[in-house]
Amino acid sequence: MENEKNQNYNDDLSNQKIMLIGGAGFIGHHLALELRKKKAAVAVVDNLQVNNIVQMLSDTKISEKKRNLYIHFILERFQLMRDLGISFPNIDARNLNLLQDAYINFKPTRIIHLAAISSAVTANNQPSLAYDIQINTLRNTIDLCKNHKEITDQLVFLSSSTVYGDFKEKSVDETIRPMPRGVYANGKYIGERMVREAKFLYDVDYTIIRPSALYGIRCISGRVTQKFIENALQGDPLLLEGGGGGMLDFTHVDDLVEGIVKTLIHHEGKSKTFNLTFGNARPISDLAKIIKEIIPKVEIREAPEAKLKPKRGTLQIDRAEKLLNFKPKKPLEIGYAEFCEWYLEKWNIVK
Repeated sequence: MENEKNQNYNDDLSNQKIMLIGGAGFIGHHLALELRKKKAAVAVVDNLQVNNIVQMLSDTKISEKKRNLYIHFILERFQLMRDLGISFPNIDARNLNLLQDAYINFKPTRIIHLAAISSAVTANNQPSLAYDIQINTLRNTIDLCKNHKEITDQLVFLSSSTVYGDFKEKSVDETIRPMPRGVYANGKYIGERMVREAKFLYDVDYTIIRPSALYGIRCISGRVTQKFIENALQGDPLLLEGGGGGMLDFTHVDDLVEGIVKTLIHHEGKSKTFNLTFGNARPISDLAKIIKEIIPKVEIREAPEAKLKPKRGTLQIDRAEKLLNFKPKKPLEIGYAEFCEWYLEKWNIVK
């Protein structure tokens, strides 16, 4: 009966005003576009400095070709959002006064917090900045939700599968005790604790989302899925650490976005934690095989295993399937092949 009910849910969000904190990034802009298509009013709060246009213009470590490519992706994100009437309060959410002004002006019924340094490597190298962005923006967001419960009735926090740390088994569900390692994972877990405590102390309804190994168009976050296709297009070899046997639950951003939207629609999505992934870990070597079919000349090499990388696996999605009728649609063979074809087209256009 539960699944039958969920299949008939109303996905019209025309009565919702949704604010995305740190929403101009990879996940955020995809989510903003989908929310607008479902008729919600959307405001994207972002200072555009982390993994965005200011950083791309000032970063001296990337090639001119990649800089042009990434700026092209960013401008495309904004063009798509402008075309759908999404507003952009260009403020730093670490500043409570500025965020409060934007909040009072927009009066969001839901808030989705995405602000973070998306790279675990960068977060480890810049811990002060990483914690500052993740924790202080969330602190301010919780403060507004606490003081204006008559306006906002749900806070969605984008956490990460990295909070689980090294997987002890081939798969994990949401009942497994998190054992995060590194700045990025610990920052996300601290965020989870903050929103749960806000529910206990102030009755702020929350939803915690744990995605995994995301990929999709207009990504500039430096994930392995992006690095592999870029290396292939540059004529560089694909290096498979430890033979490429490391397992990741690769998830297309469209599947994640659909799951997030369902947590906004179903009452069962409130005050719970959800794994929102494809639900089937695959070896990293499978990425190389897909690229090889598209770019036959690419060279694939084995490399020594990276000792500090966490051991991962499948994130069980039974809870999301049961309560939200979450059904990911893009397996790696389809989703990643589409992504590589898209990247090849964009690479040639910018070139």
